[in-house]
Amino acid sequence: MTEHPSVSFARLHHVQLDIPAGAEDRCREFWGGVLGLAELTKPPVLAARGGCWFGGGGVEVHLGVVPEFAPSPKAHPGILVDGLDALAERLTAHGLPVTWDDNFPGYRRFHSADPFGNRLEFLEPAPAA
Repeated sequence: MTEHPSVSFARLHHVQLDIPAGAEDRCREFWGGVLGLAELTKPPVLAARGGCWFGGGGVEVHLGVVPEFAPSPKAHPGILVDGLDALAERLTAHGLPVTWDDNFPGYRRFHSADPFGNRLEFLEPAPAA
């Protein structure tokens, strides 16, 4: 591993996901309503581009408009949560997919999707054996 003493990575600031044009209200319903994240104010120069931002609990998601939207089948944010089972129940109650996956040692996790098909992974540390 190459060392670069002049650079120190602190943490991930945000993740950006693509959305189709005109989808901001659906983002608000999902990211704000279903997931309970707060909508963040975009700087005016960026707000003119459309999209919206959400955050809470150290997580920040930026949703940006792209002219020819297509969700990635593989790319996703991995979001650590407390209350994984409750979140799975909430997503299921809103008709959203929940696919459990036990292939990540040390974590319980499932995959879901936002209303546009963007893949999302939610996980929490597995209980000690």
